[in-house]
Amino acid sequence: MENTLFDLTGKTALVTGGGTGLGRHFAEVLAGAGARVVVCARRVDKLAETVAAIEAAGGTAIAQAMDVTSEDSVREAYAAAVGDGVVDILVNNAGVVAKPSLLDVDVETWDWVQEANLKGPWLVAREAVRRLAEAGKPGRVVNIASVLGTAVQKGTGPYSASKAALLHLTHIMASEWARYGVTVNSIAPGYYSTDLADEFLESPRGKALLARIPQRRLGEYRDLSGAILLLCSDASAYMTGSCITVDGGLALPLI
Repeated sequence: MENTLFDLTGKTALVTGGGTGLGRHFAEVLAGAGARVVVCARRVDKLAETVAAIEAAGGTAIAQAMDVTSEDSVREAYAAAVGDGVVDILVNNAGVVAKPSLLDVDVETWDWVQEANLKGPWLVAREAVRRLAEAGKPGRVVNIASVLGTAVQKGTGPYSASKAALLHLTHIMASEWARYGVTVNSIAPGYYSTDLADEFLESPRGKALLARIPQRRLGEYRDLSGAILLLCSDASAYMTGSCITVDGGLALPLI
């Protein structure tokens, strides 16, 4: 195997939602592979912690405020982070979750989830690919979806619908943007200990779900390292429109 297959030296990677949880882990993994990482979120204080951790490990990173639901904010963030240049690798990780059932959720909450989880990835990817196409450079886009984009779990309607749509959006992006040398793939994590999931995982329903995972454990951040490196590197040059599920077998159709 080529020693440089997963080497990201000389690449610029942008990770949304990079201040905490999976986003921070993705940023650290990409920086560890040699990429210059731009971590984005609305909470700039958390971004500073990610940058500090990457720099302490010998990597290169900068923090950039971005509201993924705002076209102006996305455009301004790119300009501040890379000027007239390009982002070679985009990881669309930012997202939100809402708990009410479909009968109880209000319109404002529904719209909030769809804006962050579906409109946001489109806006951020569109800006990345516009710049790549104009520069004539190839690129990688990785959308962070969820097993709940294909599996059904009560009480997750707005979130699950947004992730199902994101998976299909990934397919359309892959089809339309292949001509520019851009691959677009997704990762569908199962349950990990994150800010979004911790409260549910501590509930009786969460503990019951844990017992249904064939590997009998929650995912650990390191379980996603291989998938993100694969999809962001030359190792996945002939992959586009694919989804890698990393869930310990949770979404298997068991009988």
